[in-house]
Amino acid sequence: MEPGGVADSLLSGACVLFTLAMYSTGLSDLRHMRMTRSVDNVQFLPFLTTDINNLSWLSYGALKGDGILIFVNATGAVLQTLYILVYVHYCPRKQGHQRGLLGHLKERFLSPLQRPVLLQTATLVGVLLLGFGYFWLLVPNLETQLQQLGLFCSGFTISMYLSPLADLAKIIQTKSTQRLSFPLTIATLLTSASWTLYGFQLGDPYIMVPNLPGILTSLVRLWLFWKYSQGPDRNYQLLQT
Repeated sequence: MEPGGVADSLLSGACVLFTLAMYSTGLSDLRHMRMTRSVDNVQFLPFLTTDINNLSWLSYGALKGDGILIFVNATGAVLQTLYILVYVHYCPRKQGHQRGLLGHLKERFLSPLQRPVLLQTATLVGVLLLGFGYFWLLVPNLETQLQQLGLFCSGFTISMYLSPLADLAKIIQTKSTQRLSFPLTIATLLTSASWTLYGFQLGDPYIMVPNLPGILTSLVRLWLFWKYSQGPDRNYQLLQT
């Protein structure tokens, strides 16, 4: 194998390894939900948005014929869907008994916590279905599909990387990094860097550009850990990445 081929294989392997490591940080939340049989201190929206992001990039990878994108995002979508199902399962339900089929459904599925969860899920799934319908039915040209879907995926990924910045002001104000996960920060940095290089290698700006904010925000979080270090005992929370 030529040196260039070895480097390409190593870069592809790094993308797979680091991305799966980043997705697997949700396993700590999964274990917490199973052990406590509750969703206390677990955020739902990151699971949902990451799942939508995975499905979008999976479609882009399928259109592009990129096996690395397909494998990574198919695996990520399965994991995020698992997290979502476990979250919904352990959402507290209403107490008491309501009569009739409608009452039974409300009692089982529409607790005060489950209603916003189902509403958020239905909204984003609806947007995703509308997007798929638009790309497959109204944009017949493959090149145009790749451009528009790549632009959507890029914008969605950038918004996910930038969304945790809202917490940075609170961290600076409280001088506490309890809101941050150090393992997730490292995984995000490595993942973003590897995908940036991968996109550069392919000459694909839709892959390269949206991962640059991931590098930037990860470096900012590492600086916050250095500035407001509090030792190893932290409450980790899953952030949108």
